[in-house]
Parts: sequence; structure tokens; C-alpha cells
Amino acid sequence: MPEAVAGEALVEIDGAERIFGGGRNILGRRKPAVHAVQDVSIEVMKGETLGIVGESGCGKSTLARLLVGLDAPTGGTIRFGGEDVFGEKMDHRRLARRVQYVFQDPVSSLNPRKTIRTILEAPLVHLLGKNRRERAERLSELMDAVNLAPEFLDRYPHEFSGGQAQRIGIARALAADPELIVLDEPVSALDVSVQAQVLNILDGLKSRFGLTYVFISHDLSVVESVSDRVAVMYFGRIVEIGPGRGVFRAPRHPYTRLLLKSAPAPGRKSLIPEDADTELPDPYDPPPGCAFHARCPRGTEICMKEVPPLDPAPGAPAHLSACYHPHGED
Repeated sequence: MPEAVAGEALVEIDGAERIFGGGRNILGRRKPAVHAVQDVSIEVMKGETLGIVGESGCGKSTLARLLVGLDAPTGGTIRFGGEDVFGEKMDHRRLARRVQYVFQDPVSSLNPRKTIRTILEAPLVHLLGKNRRERAERLSELMDAVNLAPEFLDRYPHEFSGGQAQRIGIARALAADPELIVLDEPVSALDVSVQAQVLNILDGLKSRFGLTYVFISHDLSVVESVSDRVAVMYFGRIVEIGPGRGVFRAPRHPYTRLLLKSAPAPGRKSLIPEDADTELPDPYDPPPGCAFHARCPRGTEICMKEVPPLDPAPGAPAHLSACYHPHGED
């Protein structure tokens, strides 16, 4: 597993939230609102791979969309290189040159009516303004970087396997020469052997181009293998964050432990009791305290009243958890 990275922050997220819906309809009745991301504060350091894990619906992909400017927060700030991503002076075309996105479904993320050449040239033309000769040189470099033959440039997306299509998606993200790439479940739709190939390519590209990654996945084994730091999300909040080795080997939050115990392993049954309480909070009506308290065996009265802050572990200031009764302090 990669080691933790210390240095300058490339992205700073401060109290970000994203609420969908809300307000009132034409009859004056209040519309329900979904709290997708709630009070998230985190920094992404230059050169690191930050893994983000959690159950489906926990807010991982919404946070990813906020990072790349595809969605706007309803509260808080997101700064890239010290500039407010959603401030009045921020040039979103310039943002697109600095941060790119790799989607989960590689085939559907590519325009089926365009050749790979046209797809890869789009950011070279519209973001970087390269001429024909410069584009040809960059295309050759990109295809080599993702281990694809140059003749593939004149083919269409439906002619490629899932692994090849995802490598094209990675090449498209690289085309703008970004500093940060947000990878949203980049290998979840691929076979295990192909996953390894794509992960190896991503690892090589990170060193070759000096990239920073935000790697979002529900696959704990993949996140553990690629991440310097790991953030665990539950119900729109970060409940634990720290160096990958510390989070996976000594998880402090009960939800992180639940995730690790429920991860499938060959020849092992789930360690979660069949009668375990799996009641999920209502996204339209967030609980006043810790959202995990209904599923937590360590919960007490304070957990139902107040949202716990992210506090560091004793002797490990970089390992934080949002729990009043964390593991390791019994």
C-alpha cells in the first residue's frame, strides 16, 4: 500500500454540503429535500491518492461532481489551488484544464458517433488550443501512455472491450494535462484481471505525469491497494479519515469496522450477524445526532443528540474519526 503523503494542499473543501430539492412548490407546500453531502471538510494533498469509500448512496459520487465543478454546493466552499471553484472570478474552462473526471461506465461515457481521435482531440482543441501537428504528437503520447495501438484512433467506442474503453476514458482525462483526476468507480464494471491492468496503468501515469488522484469506490480491496489516505463516508458525512494502513488495520469508527467485516472474502461467510439492525436513516429527514447510531452497538444517548466531531486518535493526529465511542479507546 502507498505511504501517506504530506505536503501542500491542492484542493481544500470546507464545510461543503449539497441538498437536492427543498424549497416550496407553486402551491406553497414545502418540497422534500435530500441531504446528499453534509458538512464535508477535507484536503487533497498534491501527489497523493485519496480513496473515498462507503455504501451506495452515501454521497461519494456527489462529492466527486462537486470537486470537478459538474455540480455546485449549496453550502461551504471548494478551493482549487487557493481559488474558489464556484467564485465569481473562477474560470471554469481553466478549472477543466486542471481537474478531469473518469467515469464508472467506460463505454457509455464515450460518444458512440465519434471516433477515438475526435474524442481525444476535443480537449486538445477547446481547452489547450493546440494546432494539428501538436495534436498529432499529443495523441501519440496519450495512446502510448495507456498502452493502446495508434491505429485504434480511427475506430469507434463500440469496437472496444470494457478495459480498452476505460483506457480511452483515462486518455481523454489526460489530454487536458490536468493536475487532479477524479476516478469514480473506474474499475467496478471490469473483470478482475482487467481491473489489475487498469490499476497498473493508473499507477504508472501518476508517476509519469505527476498526478493527484481522488479514487472513489465501494471495493475496499482496490482502495486499500491504491490509496495513500482513505476517507470513509456515511450518510453524506466523512466519519473516518486517515492513512490507508491505519484505517484498514485499526479502524476506529464502528461503521468502518462494519464495512470491513462485511467485505466478501473467499471461503469466509459474512461476519455480520443475520439479525443485525440495518435500519438506514431517512435522507429526507436526517437524524439530529450521529446518523449511524441506529445501527451502532456502541451508541449512547449523546449519539442521538449531537453530531460527533472528527477527532484525532491518541498518538495518531492524522487518523480522525467522528465517534463519541471509537474503537481503540475502550
